[in-house]
Amino acid sequence: WPVVATKTSGEMDKPLISHHLMDSDGNLAEVPSEVPKVGILGSGDFARSLATRLVGSGFSVVVGSRNPKRTAGLFPSAARVTFQEEAVGSPEVIFVAMFREHYSTLCSLSDQLAGKILVDVSNPTEQEHLQHRESNAEYLASLFPTCPVVKAFNVISAWTLQSGPRDGNRQVPVCSDQPEAKRAVLEMAQAMGFTPVDMGSLASAREVEAMPLRLLPGWKVPALLALGLFIFFYTYNFVRDVLQPYLQEDKNKFYKLPVSVVNMTLPCVAYVLLSLVYLPGVLAAALQLHRGTKYRRFPDWLDHWLQHRKQIGLLSFFCAALHALYSLCLPLRRSHRYELVNLVIKQVSANKSHLWVEEEVWRMEIYLSLGVLALGTLSLLAVTSLPSIANSLNWREFTFVQSTLGFVGLVLSTLHTLTYGWTRAFEESRYKFYLPPTFTLTLLVPCVVILAKVLFLLPCFSRRLYKIRRGWEKEGAIKFTLPGDHALAQKTSHV
Repeated sequence: WPVVATKTSGEMDKPLISHHLMDSDGNLAEVPSEVPKVGILGSGDFARSLATRLVGSGFSVVVGSRNPKRTAGLFPSAARVTFQEEAVGSPEVIFVAMFREHYSTLCSLSDQLAGKILVDVSNPTEQEHLQHRESNAEYLASLFPTCPVVKAFNVISAWTLQSGPRDGNRQVPVCSDQPEAKRAVLEMAQAMGFTPVDMGSLASAREVEAMPLRLLPGWKVPALLALGLFIFFYTYNFVRDVLQPYLQEDKNKFYKLPVSVVNMTLPCVAYVLLSLVYLPGVLAAALQLHRGTKYRRFPDWLDHWLQHRKQIGLLSFFCAALHALYSLCLPLRRSHRYELVNLVIKQVSANKSHLWVEEEVWRMEIYLSLGVLALGTLSLLAVTSLPSIANSLNWREFTFVQSTLGFVGLVLSTLHTLTYGWTRAFEESRYKFYLPPTFTLTLLVPCVVILAKVLFLLPCFSRRLYKIRRGWEKEGAIKFTLPGDHALAQKTSHV
């Protein structure tokens, strides 16, 4: 199948084919009069979107339907809608856009379909995927042994077909036992503006069909981690700020549960999650220093932790953003207005005309400023983790933002927390039920990460770590010398 035209991803709404193309010498050349013809069996939403994309990509489309008169108006005018028997006559590539249970209705067309490429675009339900051992594509191949079957386009939604591929949903996994048929579909996917991915033989179809069934597989552990931290800190804050006053001071502060306690919990979760993004990197560096090599695998738990850093970071940003919104809502609460009025009454009763504590004013100004800077840094990290932004950065730029600026964000968050706590950690009245203030608990992991990062900047550690990551191993036999380091010229390593 020749690729008849090309275009950029920003022009997906325009037809790919035109009346003229550039010749090799720069002159205009006429497009060949014959355009590739493609058949589609089915008249559902996906079939209509597929026909729209194929027509816009310069293909001649014939749609086979059981009731062509009823469905003809739903398809593009350039696509010919007819009965299934007529639709399979001339096209060499036919998309089977119907459910698995309807495959058997096509057996009457086995003679007309002989030798034609069948492209299975169906997806099973989760129950069907567990019930059947063979994939839909393999089942279709068993019904039509004379036809090469290709599994493709099942991970693409109908909306994507109509609007055009965008970033993460550009990839189209393709698998088949017939190399020629697979190559034809690969070229067709590329002509439609997608990025085809060769997944091998048709045995991979079961794996390809499982892709749309996965619901955020990389988010399960980070989400459970965030939920666990939220429950822990929410319970801790409830005991300190609601239950303790109720039991020991006979004060009813349960009104704090919906907003105030949640707002105290969210920054704790965001702060700890951010530190957990950089803690596995510290552990990996320490492990490499201990082993003296980078060629030994990390433990499975550490490897999985490293792979989930992006999701943990995005959840940290989510909690931090919610904390900012909740903080803006605090003055709108009725309880806050009552407390403000009561404070004014007390001040008038005490005959105080001026209330100003210089230390508290400066503390709050610095606290808010550091919080805004930390949230701005987290926003930058979250934006650069998007595929469309990350793909526009080179490796050094991406590393600088995610590693260097991320560590700066952790430091700013630590200063933000310390400014909030100020001297409260040393006041006996802050230890309710003998429990320390919540911010002191959140400082444990981040401070360990920051101290370890600073420690690794020392020459005795940084140079050794640099050598290890360049391939050096202790107790080896291969000479390895850093540029400009003549004192280490006799150091050897083993590859």
